[in-house]
Amino acid sequence: MKVLLMGKQKSGKTSMRSIIFANQVAKSTFRLAATLNVEHDHENFLGALKLNLWDCAGQEKYFRNYLTSQKHFIFDNVRVMIYVFDFFSKALDQVPGVQALGAQGHASSADAQEIGYDIDTFRQCVGILQELSPKAQLFVLIHKMDLIPEQLRDKEFESKRQLVEANSLGFPIKFFRTSIWDETLFKAWSVIVNSMIPNIKIVERHITHFCDVCDADEVVLFEKNTFLVIAKATRKAYGDVQRFEKISNIVKQFKLACKKTRKRFEAMVVRNSSFSAFIEMFTSNTAILVIVSDKSIQPAATQLNIRIAKNHFERLLQSVTHTKQSRS
Repeated sequence: MKVLLMGKQKSGKTSMRSIIFANQVAKSTFRLAATLNVEHDHENFLGALKLNLWDCAGQEKYFRNYLTSQKHFIFDNVRVMIYVFDFFSKALDQVPGVQALGAQGHASSADAQEIGYDIDTFRQCVGILQELSPKAQLFVLIHKMDLIPEQLRDKEFESKRQLVEANSLGFPIKFFRTSIWDETLFKAWSVIVNSMIPNIKIVERHITHFCDVCDADEVVLFEKNTFLVIAKATRKAYGDVQRFEKISNIVKQFKLACKKTRKRFEAMVVRNSSFSAFIEMFTSNTAILVIVSDKSIQPAATQLNIRIAKNHFERLLQSVTHTKQSRS
């Protein structure tokens, strides 16, 4: 499955790829070298799924080739295109209200020209995508949102979303606001990767059944290496809509800490007066989180249910991913 990762240079494409797939922490990405031309990565996901990830360099000289002599090489047979926009790192003073909060000076014509070039390049990429891979899915990440004061992020995201959508040539887009410093990156990539698993609804139905059988409040299935959310079931209302991605981020950081001490993460139980949370390595390619608040349910019963369900979900996920491979 061919996945294009595109955007101008220094927009953060390689950093996010390294955090999601290479298990790097955000602060270590500053040492990454600039991408030259196209870097190809074949990422295994859920064991049998192969993501053919093309990280396309954002320098102007490379983009000229992508849009002309290399356009068939780049845009043929694309399953997903992810376009990353960094509107903020060089143009904070264009954001209303930011100057009063610390940004200095006025918006420069060079910054405005850079944004205009970025939008024009995006429009050309979408036009070629429509021509050569009309069934591809398009995701746009408005990245580096951490550079914007929190009280202005909604307004700025909506403004930039409208700007991009006006130049999308009618191609349907799913938008995300992202940053390498919080859970928003995991949210976006979970949705992106799940879009490439056509039978994910089957897995979700089985997770829902498992949640009911366990009398759990919530069950979440994560991909083992990336800790992206694969499927979830909820029987109790919660206010935090990004709680799964926060857990992804926390557990992944904990796994990395364990690795540094040459320990292997297998399971974790967190209990307090309100709930018990069980996080365990589940199948060969997944981990599972089960939340139980009913105090009459013994922890050993929940852990036994998890162990009993492993073989069933191992077979289920193999059937789903092998079906996908054959269709690809």
